[in-house]
Amino acid sequence: MIIWIIGMSGAGKTTIGTEVYKKWKAIDPNTVLVDGDIIRRIFENDRDESDYSLEGRKKNAERIQSICKWLDSQGINVVCNILLIFPEISSSNRELFSEYFEVFLDCPIEILKIRDSKGLYSAASEGREKNVVGVDIPFKPPENPSLVVINAEPPADIDITAKKIISEAMERSSE
Repeated sequence: MIIWIIGMSGAGKTTIGTEVYKKWKAIDPNTVLVDGDIIRRIFENDRDESDYSLEGRKKNAERIQSICKWLDSQGINVVCNILLIFPEISSSNRELFSEYFEVFLDCPIEILKIRDSKGLYSAASEGREKNVVGVDIPFKPPENPSLVVINAEPPADIDITAKKIISEAMERSSE
């Protein structure tokens, strides 16, 4: 099964996704974590401004989708954290993977700009950063997520949220 966690920068993808991974791995050791930022670093797709353009983002999303497909084809469970802005990739995931559970971490841009854990939003507002999703690249929430988690103020409880994601994913899997 692939649990695909989508949200904008600062929405909690890495924090919540890592907790989902830890809890799921404790139940089923045949589980891996695929994080969009880590994949960018591995493939050195985080060096140039063009890596964050629409084309660069699409290339990275397609690469991550291929990695997840490869793991899925071997029966390996995946928790994938990604800022995904391409509805066609999200849509094709439903056909591509043996089992797919999509989670949208929803958080208003105003809250994300306050959190700004990577300094992206402030850099974009000051003109020091381009290609920032939610600022100069539009973010359209996924059309049909399996689960929406509101992670605004107060932030979602990480432990409870991770358990809920796993529980709902497993329930959907057994249907």
